Amino acid sequence: MGKINTSKFTRRGVLKSIGAGAGVVGASAVAPGLTGFAQAQSSAPIRLGFQVHRTGIGAAYGRWYDRTTQAAVKRINDMGGINGRPVEIITEDDGTDPKRGAEVVEKFATLYNCDIAFGTLFSHVVYGSAPRAGELKLPYFVVSEGHHVASGKLNRYTLQPGITDVKSQVQAMAPFVSDNLGKKITMIYPDFAFGHDHRDFFTAAIEAQGGTVVESIAIPPTETSFTKYFPRIPRETEVIYHVMVGPAVLTFVKELGEFFGPNRPEIFGFIDSLEAVDINSPGLEFLENTYFWEGHPRNAQADQTSYDKVYRAAVGVDDNGASLDDPKDFSTYSHMFGCWETLNIIKAGMEAADYQGPADRTKLIEAVEAMSDMPHSDDHPQGAKRFNGKTHQTFGHQYISKVSNGKLVVEHTTSIEDGLYEDEVDYTTQSF
Repeated sequence: MGKINTSKFTRRGVLKSIGAGAGVVGASAVAPGLTGFAQAQSSAPIRLGFQVHRTGIGAAYGRWYDRTTQAAVKRINDMGGINGRPVEIITEDDGTDPKRGAEVVEKFATLYNCDIAFGTLFSHVVYGSAPRAGELKLPYFVVSEGHHVASGKLNRYTLQPGITDVKSQVQAMAPFVSDNLGKKITMIYPDFAFGHDHRDFFTAAIEAQGGTVVESIAIPPTETSFTKYFPRIPRETEVIYHVMVGPAVLTFVKELGEFFGPNRPEIFGFIDSLEAVDINSPGLEFLENTYFWEGHPRNAQADQTSYDKVYRAAVGVDDNGASLDDPKDFSTYSHMFGCWETLNIIKAGMEAADYQGPADRTKLIEAVEAMSDMPHSDDHPQGAKRFNGKTHQTFGHQYISKVSNGKLVVEHTTSIEDGLYEDEVDYTTQSF
């Protein structure tokens, strides 16, 4: 399909559509029956294919991605849906597996007749799925953190508008690590694309601050015990930088504490190492006074915004980041907001494009490409965003928190500008 006329997708028009969202909430919430789906009673639902990690190493994330997605879709439908049509979620488990991921994308396009696909987190699954989405001409909105989209390695049908990427995150935070914790870093990371992004981009970012990575330790993502890796940490290490994922993260942080005891270097962790884990679990006491990156602060802060309150209530999470139904069930709070925000972006894009069906998929992509600044709001409770339509990647704020009395307390918030980097691709020049 050739490139279509994009003149009506002005940046101002698209942003006006986004900004209108917060105002619509109040009006439709007061009298949802008045709006409902009156303009589209005979229209079929808009079908969103949700590619979820129900099983495999991403299962904890998948469960909370699902919970957040259901809450976001309920809110959208309570507001009248998209273009007067209800939204329906079609869910498929990809097993956190690249091959199954591609198969799921194909099912969305050919079996379920979905309008788009969205939701994927683990980067190796994104890499396995995105090429098939491009071949099927199915818009694919990923909620990952890898640099895969902005690197230019994927295609015009793949976008990451609701969550920032690792390159931006580590670039924004490296100055804090260098200035406050130390300059000689040992990195511990999972041995797949997401971990490799951390290795490559943090190494470059810390070197730009006059620091150095003295050792990089890659660990298989299916590993269940980690003590054997720790003797590789050099004595001159001033900061241990850890970012682990999967069901064994609790074991990882416990064994790290047992290995060092009270005589440890400074520790800076990505919250991935503790997502879905109670920070007050027995054996994690050593984390007191260590630092974590958070995408969205797990503990409600003293200056909590009304947007975070609305979002927590909608997804059923308490002030500690645990389920309201079970205080021992901790969320993946630093990542799952991406599903909420991505769905609101899809809604805004479809409304700006006057999306009617699969024939308008390219119009939807061009409408999202025209987006730029997204204000902090109920639609974007994590913080303001700046979307780069050329690279299909969003930029936002990062949070550095310190463990204090068993809670994560934000000590530093980066600016959007801290995470900006030069474009590596211009997807808008690619044909559909």
